[in-house]
Amino acid sequence: MKETEFHYTLPLQIRWKDWDRFNHINNATYFEFFDTGKINYFEKVCPGTDWSKCAVMMVHDETDFVSQIKEFNNISVRTAVIHIGNKSITLLQEVYNHRKNEVKARCVSVMVYFNSVTRQAEPVPDSWRSAIAAFEGDNLG
Repeated sequence: MKETEFHYTLPLQIRWKDWDRFNHINNATYFEFFDTGKINYFEKVCPGTDWSKCAVMMVHDETDFVSQIKEFNNISVRTAVIHIGNKSITLLQEVYNHRKNEVKARCVSVMVYFNSVTRQAEPVPDSWRSAIAAFEGDNLG
């Protein structure tokens, strides 16, 4: 399996509420980090999307917690699309310390393209396929 090259990274702000009694970032907070990365990724790669008419809805995810976050600074989430199906998009994301390049958690999610008007999953639009393929390059190979 080839290594994924991440073309999109978003620095994260650690908030006081993210800490738990074990003096590290609570595991539930990682999912907020992943969601923030997904939203910003699609806004960057598929600009002009009318989000009142469509959405990407998570239907599956697998997360590995690699090491604890115990620092306030230098944490980012990186996101890559690694597969586009008929109605689905598979993302790989990592929350990591960007100064040390140390992965804290890794998540693979399957998202379905969803029409908010008809309330049905639909095929991923060709405009999205083209934009994602141009952005990701070999990641989709």
